Amino acid sequence: MSAVLSSSSSPSAPANPNKALWEKGDFTRIAATMRESGESLVRSIGVKKGMNVLDLGGGDGTTALPAARLGAEVLVVDIARNLVAAGNKRASEAGLANIRFQEGDATDLQGLKDRSFDLVVTIFGAMFAPKPFDVAKEMVRVTRPGGQIVMGNWIPNDPTLVAQILKISAAYTPPPPAGFVSPMTWGVESNVIERFAGAGIPKDRISFVKDSYTFNYPGTPAEFVAEFRKYYGPTMNAFEAAEKSGKAADLQKELEALFNSQNKHASGATSIPAAFLRVTATR
Repeated sequence: MSAVLSSSSSPSAPANPNKALWEKGDFTRIAATMRESGESLVRSIGVKKGMNVLDLGGGDGTTALPAARLGAEVLVVDIARNLVAAGNKRASEAGLANIRFQEGDATDLQGLKDRSFDLVVTIFGAMFAPKPFDVAKEMVRVTRPGGQIVMGNWIPNDPTLVAQILKISAAYTPPPPAGFVSPMTWGVESNVIERFAGAGIPKDRISFVKDSYTFNYPGTPAEFVAEFRKYYGPTMNAFEAAEKSGKAADLQKELEALFNSQNKHASGATSIPAAFLRVTATR
């Protein structure tokens, strides 16, 4: 659910809507509730000391910092300048010299050499970049032969938290421009197979498992909804549109009902699991 990736930041460059989305608000506030699941996932995918790891759309390091703590050499590429700065700050404060964050574009990984990473990780990151076939080609290009790509992608129409947040939010926002490819299409196995096939990875080298990320927040579900309203780009956009149409209260009510119904914590805090599609592709 993290930011994904930009190109030039020059004043004359045309506005990148994806960059604007993830620089909006402060995704670190949401990422802070995802740390435990990030650590758990990194432990499960075999990150080892000395591996070269690319974390694509890695935000402020929910999966990258745990990988660095395991001894990997980690590069994080993300679209959002604020998240790159936040990630470098987190790494510095943690005393990790084997990780760095830089701004970049998932559809065009300029400056990254062919076959240079043992592992490419993108958890709710590259799925949000436009041009999915270009994204797949770039991920494959920078992965060494025998190396792996691990993606975490939200699943369209899944009944759990994030798919429902995005579905509810979409109902209050204007339709996307012509040619827009929904990020949620990365949560469909046939699309993943087609995109990696276009990058030279055959179907028998791709595996899928349904996994779960848990959001742990110290306040009530309603307070957690307020965090999304203030700091999470897609929800911020939905509320801005809903306010213009006089439907902000309806959106608030829908989201609070969702968060309350899915909360697994019994005593004033919030703990909500969200299903995702975990993809592993071997080059």
